This record gives sequence, structure tokens and C-alpha cells, in this order.
Amino acid sequence: MKKRVNSLDPYLTSSYDFKLPSELIATHPAEPRDTAKLLVYDRASDTLSHTYFYELENFIPKDTALIFNDTKVIKARLYGKKESGGKIELLINRPLNATEINVYIRGKVKEETKVHFDDGLYAKVIKLHDDGSRDVLFYQNEKILRFEELLPLIDKIGHIPLPPYMQRDDAQEDEKDYQSVFAQYEGAVAAPTASLHFTKEQHYRICKNFQHAYVTLHVGAGTFKPVEEEEILKHPMHSEYYDISNTALEILDSKTPILCVGTTSTRTVEYYIQHGKK
Repeated sequence: MKKRVNSLDPYLTSSYDFKLPSELIATHPAEPRDTAKLLVYDRASDTLSHTYFYELENFIPKDTALIFNDTKVIKARLYGKKESGGKIELLINRPLNATEINVYIRGKVKEETKVHFDDGLYAKVIKLHDDGSRDVLFYQNEKILRFEELLPLIDKIGHIPLPPYMQRDDAQEDEKDYQSVFAQYEGAVAAPTASLHFTKEQHYRICKNFQHAYVTLHVGAGTFKPVEEEEILKHPMHSEYYDISNTALEILDSKTPILCVGTTSTRTVEYYIQHGKK
């Protein structure tokens, strides 16, 4: 008589507990980027092989189209002071409209609190949310700034928002390292990390040999938020902005096999297929 094995519940966070030694968490990229290790699983033969990222195109079927996320990380972390003098940290999440921006603030604030930064920039809290985020307006010289006017200012005084698990402050080299070589449209507060492994040469080579297209998903600060609910489906998901290029739409509306580079392009494509495809 066979014994019945209790399977793990895929909807419980406790089913995913595992030990990850801190010394195995990369805090700096491989150099060059495409020398990072690559684990390949062959479903047909049920075998694993160990290689390097620069060999990626050798494992991609020739008729496959690749979908890349061309979002660009902004310097979304700002350090400032309240009018009382207390230090404070602000992390931009996403713009809600032309001027109102959803952020996370480390430190106690209330509505009408002003947080001051360098170059005469300050943010005024206009709304508090139960999820811990706040809506703010940014000002310079008493003028409310539009999001596109804010970007060059935070590019000067802000910091690259490295993931918390890296456990280090950002450095000047992160402005280049924490950005994909095909990043184009500003708006993300976290990089699409799978894309970070491509060098310019490898990206050019793959695009020359494979059909490809771009989507833009501006990764929000919710990507840093740990799953605290025991039941995964109860975890509050934050929304993100995305755009699908016409070239990508043509591929998605065809029968071409697709390889999405990373989870950000994957969830953009999945959402379109489930909700937007005609």
C-alpha cells in the first residue's frame, strides 16, 4: 500500500520557506554582465546544464520572438528633512497624474507635512493611505512641479533605489550598473533585473538574429514589498503603468512563439493576453 504524501499548499507563503545564505546574494554585477552563470533546464530530456549568460541565444528556438522591457530606473530615493529638522527618506512609487505622486516615506508624517530636499525642492503630503504610501505634491520656488519637470531634479539630487536585500548604499557606478543597456523610458523605481545581464554586444547580436520587440513596464516600489500575508492571494498588489509598442502588439497578436525577458515583460504580456487582446 502506497503512503500518501502531503503536498505543500502553493497558496501559503510557508510553503516557500528556504534558507538563502547571505554570502550567496550578489551585491555587485558580474563583469562583463553576460559572464553571469546560467542554469538551463531541458524539458525534453529532463536534464540540467550549467553555462553562462553569453550562451543564451544557443538555447533559444530560431522561430522565437523576444520581448524586452525598456523601462529606465529613476533616482527615486530622496533624503531630506522635515521643517522640524528631523531626517526623513522618501521613495517615489509612481505618478498618479501630472502633478500628484504616490510615495513611501520613512518617518512619521501627516497631511500638510513638508519635506525639504536640496536645490529648493520640497514635497507636501496631501493624503495618507492605509497601505503606508502617501500622495504628495513636489514644489520648487513655490511652483508645483509636473512629473516630467521633477525628473531632471531628482536625477541631480536623488539616489538609485537599490533592492533592500543588497544591504548597501548606492554608489556612482550603480547609475550604470543598475540599468539595462536598452533602457529608454524613465519611470521605474527598480530595474527589470533579468535584463541587467545583457551587454550591448549580446543584445545587438540577439536582436540581429531573432525577431524582437519592446514593452515598457515602469516597475513600482511594490516590488520591494515583502509578502506578509500567510495566504498569498491576500497580499495587496500595487498597480504599475505599462505600454506595448506596435511592433510588440503585432507579435502578440500572431502565433509566433514568445520569450519574455524577465518577469516584468512577462506580466505585461500576460495581462494583455488576458485582458487586452482583441
